[in-house]
Amino acid sequence: MPVHLNTAGAGLMPTNVVNTMIAHLAEEAAEGAYETELRHADTLEKGVYEVLAQVLDAPVDDVALFDSATRAWSSAVGALRLTGADRVWITPYEYAGSLILWTELRRRTGLRVEVVPLTPSGDLDLGWMRANIREDVAVVSVPHVPSGCGIVNPVEEIGRILAPWPCFYLVDACQSVGQLDVSIREIGCDLLTGAGRKFLCGPRGTGFASIGPRLRAAAAPVFHDLHVADVTSADAYEVHIEGARRFEYAERSAAAVRGLDAALRHHLACPDGPGTGPGARDAVRAVVDELPDTRLIDPGTRHASLVTFVCERLPAARIRDELAARGVSVWVAQGNHTPLYLPGQGVDHGVRVSPHHYTSLQDIDVFARALREVIR
Repeated sequence: MPVHLNTAGAGLMPTNVVNTMIAHLAEEAAEGAYETELRHADTLEKGVYEVLAQVLDAPVDDVALFDSATRAWSSAVGALRLTGADRVWITPYEYAGSLILWTELRRRTGLRVEVVPLTPSGDLDLGWMRANIREDVAVVSVPHVPSGCGIVNPVEEIGRILAPWPCFYLVDACQSVGQLDVSIREIGCDLLTGAGRKFLCGPRGTGFASIGPRLRAAAAPVFHDLHVADVTSADAYEVHIEGARRFEYAERSAAAVRGLDAALRHHLACPDGPGTGPGARDAVRAVVDELPDTRLIDPGTRHASLVTFVCERLPAARIRDELAARGVSVWVAQGNHTPLYLPGQGVDHGVRVSPHHYTSLQDIDVFARALREVIR
C-alpha cells in the first residue's frame, strides 16, 4: 500500500463510504435513480443534514449541501447585496477561487477590498483589526487553514473581535473540518464552507455550508433548480424552502450525498489515530528541516497537519513524482492558489505534505527515507 500524504487534496475514503456509494449506484442501475432516492429519503433529506450539523456544531436549519466548497462559497457570497460604499476585509491567505469572486464583485459594485496585514511571525494582525474595524466594513473573509501552508488562523478570536459590529463574517474551512475541532457556535461566523473530500475522507463532488440566519435574511433571493414539491401554490408560484437549503441546487448525486453521510458518521464514531494532532506534522517538519537546500513555508504560531516546503535544487513536481515512484503520495502546492502570500515568499510551486489519522509513524519513516533519497 502506498503511503498517502495528500489528505489536503483528497483523503482516503473508509471502506464503509465506498461500499455505501457502490450499493447506491447498484440500486440505481437495477431499479432507477428516483426510486432509489425515495427509498433513502430519510438520509438524503434529513439524516445527512443532522449529522453535518453535529460535526460543525451548527443549527441544522443553517446547513446546506453543494457539489463543491467553491460552489457553496460562491452561492452564498454571490447572493450578498454589496455596494460601492462597502469595505471587504480579506487576508493574505485567501484562496484564489475566493479572490476571483471578490474581484468580480469589486468590478460589478465598486466595493473596496482590503488585506489584513500580518505580524512578523506571519500571524494575522489582530491588533490592526481591532483598531480599524468600522461600520462600513461589510464582510470579513478568513480561511481557517490555507491550502498552501499549514497556519491555523484564530477564527474564534476574530469572531469575538467582530461580534459587536454589523459585518458578515465568512470562514473557509476546507482544510480544517475533519482534522481540527470546528464549532460554528464558538467561531460566531455567518458563513462557513467546506469540502467532503479532504480531511473528512468523503467523496469528491461534495461540499457544504453553514449559512446563518443573518446572512440568509440579507441575501438576494436564490432561484436555482427548484424541486416541483417546493412550489406550494400553482397560481402564485410561492416558494417556501426552510433555512439554508434555499441556496442549494436540486440536481445532485444521491450516491455522493450518501457517501458524505457515511464519512461524517465515520468521523464522529472513530477516535483519533496516530496521525492526528501535532505529532505527525512535527515529524514531517523535522524530516524536511534536516535536509540540505530545503526551506519550510511555515508562517504563524499555530499549525495544522499540513507542511509545505521548497527545494532550491529540485522542482516540486519532480520531488512529487520521485516520491510517487517510491510509494509515497504528496502533492504540489501552487503559488497562484494563494496568490497574496506564496509568491511573495518566492514560491511558485512547493511540495505539500498532509498526513491524517490513518498515517502511522512507520508511514512517516517510509516518507523520510524516500525524501532523503530524492533530495540527496
